[in-house]
Amino acid sequence: MPRENPLREGSQGRLVRRGTLGSMPPESKTCQSCGRTIEWRKKWERSWDDVRYCSTACRRRGVSDVDRKLEDTILDLLAQRARTSTICPSDAARAVGEEDSWRELMEPARRAARRLVDRGEVEITQGGHVVDPSTAKGPIRIRRR
Repeated sequence: MPRENPLREGSQGRLVRRGTLGSMPPESKTCQSCGRTIEWRKKWERSWDDVRYCSTACRRRGVSDVDRKLEDTILDLLAQRARTSTICPSDAARAVGEEDSWRELMEPARRAARRLVDRGEVEITQGGHVVDPSTAKGPIRIRRR
């Protein structure tokens, strides 16, 4: 009885051992601008180490002085409250923005919170439960870790 060859052709034309998936894709990253998860894509295979942003919009936007100020404000507001207390991103937006323009800072405040989650400084919750900041939709709360 003939023996079966232990190697098979993988999805990229390389020979891999039967029963394995070949090489696993690299770990996902976090966008430096918006804080969302960046999943590995085949088109980034050669430049994965250089990928820093999830989109062209994030690359253009970058992290501004207002973004850094929102991060600092979130941390300051949390430091002023009890350890288990939470804040809304609108609290930071109101503190940084003017009376009429704070609503424009809501999405930047959410982005700042996601970046702080990536650094391990805060958690984002919904309904009292920690959620993945990349997929959270609707109202969120921010608390210290």
